Amino acid sequence: MSLDLREQIQNIILKFQIGISSLAFANLYLFRKKYCFEASLLENALLITGAEKEKTFFSILGSLPQKEVLKKLLKKYHRWKNISKEQAAELSVLLPEETISEDRDNFEYLYLRTDLAELPGRNFQKKRNLVNTFTKAYAPEEIEIKILDKNTSKDALYVLDEWRQGKGEHRDYDYAKEGVELHELLGFSGLVFYVKGIPIGYCQGEILADGKSFAVHFEKAIDKYKGVYQYINQEFAKTIPKNITYINREQDLGNEGLRQAKMTYRPVDFVKLFSINASNKI
Repeated sequence: MSLDLREQIQNIILKFQIGISSLAFANLYLFRKKYCFEASLLENALLITGAEKEKTFFSILGSLPQKEVLKKLLKKYHRWKNISKEQAAELSVLLPEETISEDRDNFEYLYLRTDLAELPGRNFQKKRNLVNTFTKAYAPEEIEIKILDKNTSKDALYVLDEWRQGKGEHRDYDYAKEGVELHELLGFSGLVFYVKGIPIGYCQGEILADGKSFAVHFEKAIDKYKGVYQYINQEFAKTIPKNITYINREQDLGNEGLRQAKMTYRPVDFVKLFSINASNKI
């Protein structure tokens, strides 16, 4: 997976109005080493291949190829991942013998931009309380927000290092670090947050689905500032263009704690993804 592929992948995403964050070029590139991602041309689409825990998989970005091609791919790889609901509908006719399953752990959470920006009504009372806890702890002039760019990237990296030390584990540190370092090349937009001149959080993401949604790829903060995540979430949502309806905050990967946290923000829908397991390789 090379940076040279960004324009080609972005063009396919725009053409087919693909709103799957997992197949956005940034995610494919940043996680290229973890999943051994490779891309190749496949008729009017891109074939994305990879491996996880010694199990190979593929995804198709764009229109589906002919039935014979799909059968060959299912014989070669263990799993077909990131099947969109539109592709799943086609496959139920094209490959009726295959079992297409919902991949709930990889459903991507969609929120109304207005909900995250305004936190309206009783459902968001706890979130508003946490935002207020944060803002009331400091004088207005002590809180500052700057655009994430080459001048503030060092501050985002400072936050990331502090976040890692606070968590006491590596997690997605390497991917997030490269995301900051390649912020402009990946076409991200983002913000850095400060208290009394000290960087305390940052977030970054990109527009998907032909302008219908905005995917938040990374959001990091220093935990000792109570309410900081809720504050960042709301303030970032306020800056997203008003013509964008949804904010995509990606999947929970089957982590129950993360699933509960994402549900507290009241998703209005999901980017539902499906998969096919190749029975001959299980």
